[in-house]
Amino acid sequence: MNESRVTADDFLTIGSNIRVLPIIHGSGDFAIQVREELLGRPYDCVAVPLPPSFQDEVESAVERLPNVSVVVQVDAETEDESDENTGPGYSYVPIDPCQGVIAAIRTAMSERMAIEFIDLETPRFVSVTGTFPDPYALKRVTPDRFAAAILAAVPPPAPGQVSDRIRWMAARLRELESKHRLILLVCSILDWPWIRDAYVRRLPPPEPTSFFSPIQTFPVDPRTLIFALGELPYLTALYERGRRELTPDDNLSVDGVKEMVLDARHRLKHKLPKIAARITPQVLSVFFRYVRNLSLIDRRLTPDLYTLIVAAKQTAGDDFALALAETAREYPHADEEPAAFGDPGAVRMGIHRGEVPIWGPGPMVSRLPGQSMSWRHCELRPQPTREEQTRWLQRWDPFGMCSWPPEDDRIESFHRHVRDQARAILGADLARTEKFTTSVRDGIDIRETLRNWHTGDLYVKVVPPSRGSIEVVVFLFDVPADPDRYPNRSTWYAEHSEESTLAFYATDPFKSMVGPGIAQAEYGGALFLFPPRTIPDIWNDPRLDFTTTIEERLLGGAFLHSRDRHVAVVSPRIPPSSWRRLARRFGRKIVHLPLKRFSGQLLERLRTFHVLNGKQVRSYAADFIRDL
Repeated sequence: MNESRVTADDFLTIGSNIRVLPIIHGSGDFAIQVREELLGRPYDCVAVPLPPSFQDEVESAVERLPNVSVVVQVDAETEDESDENTGPGYSYVPIDPCQGVIAAIRTAMSERMAIEFIDLETPRFVSVTGTFPDPYALKRVTPDRFAAAILAAVPPPAPGQVSDRIRWMAARLRELESKHRLILLVCSILDWPWIRDAYVRRLPPPEPTSFFSPIQTFPVDPRTLIFALGELPYLTALYERGRRELTPDDNLSVDGVKEMVLDARHRLKHKLPKIAARITPQVLSVFFRYVRNLSLIDRRLTPDLYTLIVAAKQTAGDDFALALAETAREYPHADEEPAAFGDPGAVRMGIHRGEVPIWGPGPMVSRLPGQSMSWRHCELRPQPTREEQTRWLQRWDPFGMCSWPPEDDRIESFHRHVRDQARAILGADLARTEKFTTSVRDGIDIRETLRNWHTGDLYVKVVPPSRGSIEVVVFLFDVPADPDRYPNRSTWYAEHSEESTLAFYATDPFKSMVGPGIAQAEYGGALFLFPPRTIPDIWNDPRLDFTTTIEERLLGGAFLHSRDRHVAVVSPRIPPSSWRRLARRFGRKIVHLPLKRFSGQLLERLRTFHVLNGKQVRSYAADFIRDL
């Protein structure tokens, strides 16, 4: 007598011709597993955990994919019937390409399989969510092993509707097994062991309840798709692209995130090119490592939207975080065929609530509940609107302006660093080489030693102390400078002894209002005089009227007011002869440092500064000024 041997493949078998695929609703990885399972075995029927009253509307909506919609049913009874002011409640089926049940219906329709809706009709649906492992584990673990791993943690169904639904579905499966050769049940990973138990024990089904509740299909407002879809709208579109173009889609939960980040940077490049230029490959590398670490802290294998936004904010700033958030919620198919639903109006989804065009706002629960969600807060500073900027500009007091101290400290520190480098250049001009005797002095001169290798002598460097000092440092960020672009020309005096006297030309700050009493500008060139002292405004000094460009006037002011012979000039190119003639006119000498010696990202950060409308604005300026 031959006994059939039990294999691991039988773990997900309910009856002789019924298999179950437990899934996490709303997961793109599980949707792919459903498709592969249906195409990998000779199924002739798919059973799904939805009531038969939804079948016509759901199948019609699935045919309109990739247009996302929801099939909504009004609750026949409210949660609190004693409260007459309680609005209608709703249950809905999200027609989401990344829903495993919807993927099963979609595949079955294309393969001409029978589709059975086997759930119990309920006047008000009770949604049950759970906390599950990351579905990305399916890349290394088969669905049966995934289900077995969490089987011990699956709680028994609560008495009432949940238990009734399980017994009803088990009874419906017993009816179907005699009509079909091989059936696949696609259901929640929380329900499948209890459906199997009810099927094996032949528990009697509950008595159905008679009620009337209207059902209708509605499109979803594109701005609220993120509340209706299981995956991010951008990733959902990538799954649809893979289906349409037959490209690999089995690793989109990770590769799709990378593509989304690069797309966000590309969009930011068109909107704010200077900020996008700071997001270098090195910054992106730090961003992805940070995302990985945050995901592991949250015990996830793939990041959620909150993790991505927090990492973007802390590595590249609020602008990149906002661009990433806007990219994540975009779904390119949202506006296709707007009349496909008879134009009933779109449902506006929210956190456990929605506004249905015909029936009004009310609580909404999904009939395909997935992972439990926790909503967290992340503060981002969006770009101000044109109306806000106009209002702030109208309230500007022209008789009170000052700087933002953190930016002062930052650029003063950089100015001291440049002054030290310029002094080092002065000392390097006096360096000489001599034959080694008793001391290596300032180090071995390798070049001179190799040149005299045949003699066997060593040569050392001698760098004497630098002579003189440097009092004035000039930064020229944009050469040649367009006078129309830099209309803001001013001389500011130090508030204390640790600040420099500053003369600069910059962009118009009133064209970029970032907060009430806070304007943003960008240096084109700046002169730093340290130790500080009072000098005439170089932009109104008649002694400099002979200059022809704003760069020459700034340099002329530096040569005129410097008490030292040497003036440090940081510019993107070698000083032309006109600048050197100007220096000789005042008896000064230029010590040039190329601008490319310093990081472009650092220079962009230093060039941007803010003008405050009085010292009282400093008390709240940090709430509006973004640290670039």
